[in-house]
Formats: sequence, structure tokens, C-alpha cells
Amino acid sequence: MSLRGALSIHLAALFLLAANGARALDGYRVYESTAASVNGEVLFLSDVAREGCFHRCAAMPGSKPEVLTLQEARDRLIADVLVLQEQRKLALGQVDNAALSASAEEAAARMTACGSPCKAGIRPEEVRSWVERKLVIRDFFNRRVGMFVEVSDEDVEREIRRRTGAGGSADLTADQVREEMREAKVAQEVRNWYDRTASKARIVLSPLGEK
Repeated sequence: MSLRGALSIHLAALFLLAANGARALDGYRVYESTAASVNGEVLFLSDVAREGCFHRCAAMPGSKPEVLTLQEARDRLIADVLVLQEQRKLALGQVDNAALSASAEEAAARMTACGSPCKAGIRPEEVRSWVERKLVIRDFFNRRVGMFVEVSDEDVEREIRRRTGAGGSADLTADQVREEMREAKVAQEVRNWYDRTASKARIVLSPLGEK
């Protein structure tokens, strides 16, 4: 190959790199490793790492720090994507602006106080977007599952007798027991929903090494 030809290729490569950099500044994602595809929606390794960091820093108000592996963080993200895809399809689930602002403000404070270096590079708008996602998912399941779960008086009485007979506290009120039973039923229905939805979804996982 002539020197002129080699130089032309080199300049073309530099041009492409510069163009990619410019597009990234304009809001385009530069090329990076993919972590999964969920019904055609691509998840990148950076999405998974950011998901893990939010959990590590307990960004969601009321949560506790969780140290997740990359695989566990990916599973959490895939689960959220499945919900959001269904949420958009059904137009079911929304978030109140005041609640979002309050939760996002607390989440930002939690991220600021977090001592993990994983938070470097996470922008405030990404924290807010993550909190909004979690609140929308919560509302989706409340409307899709929670409002249909009922606990009968007979079930409550039976549970109180079981607990007291097993040496449990006799100070529990019927309302407390009912709420605990309802939460357990909702959690089970949510797990069932995930199992059914995941079984019908097209999920492709990319090789994922721990960093």
C-alpha cells in the first residue's frame, strides 16, 4: 500500500472517531458492550453498572444498601424493563410530580453521601430518571395486582389463631395481621407476574464478566 493510501485511511479513521465523539456529545451513545436484549430493547453494560450502584448506595428512599454482582444487577434491570414495556403497552401506572420531586431529592442526597466510587459519572438527571422508574413500577403493580388482592376476615382469624397457638404475640391487631397477609399475597402475585412475563419474553443475554 502506498504511503498516500495509508495516510488517507488513517485520516478517515480519525474523522470517524471525531464524528463518533461529536455524536456522543449530541446525546448519542458511543459504542460499548451490550449486556442483554429484552424484546429487542438493548441494555448496555453501563446501564447494568449504574443499576448496581444505585442499589449499593441505597438511592431509593427507604431502602438499604445492597451489594449486587453484575449478573444480579442485570436481572434487576431486566425485570424493570419487562414491567416498563407492559406499562407502556397498557398505559397503566404513573407518578405524582410532587412525590417524584421529593423522592428524587432524597435519592440525590443519598447518592452524595454514598462512599462508593461507583457513583462517579452518574448525573443528577440519571438519579431522577431511576427514581421515576421505580415509582412508576410501584404504581403499576399497585394498579395491576395490589388493588385486586383481598384478605378475608376468616383468613385473618385463622392466621391469628395459628400465630398465638405457635407462641406468637397476642398483641397483634386484626388490621396488622391483615396488612401483613395482604403484602405477602401481593408479593407472591408480583413474582407470578414476573414468571409469566419472562417466560413469554425474548431475552438474550450477553457474556458478562465480573469487574
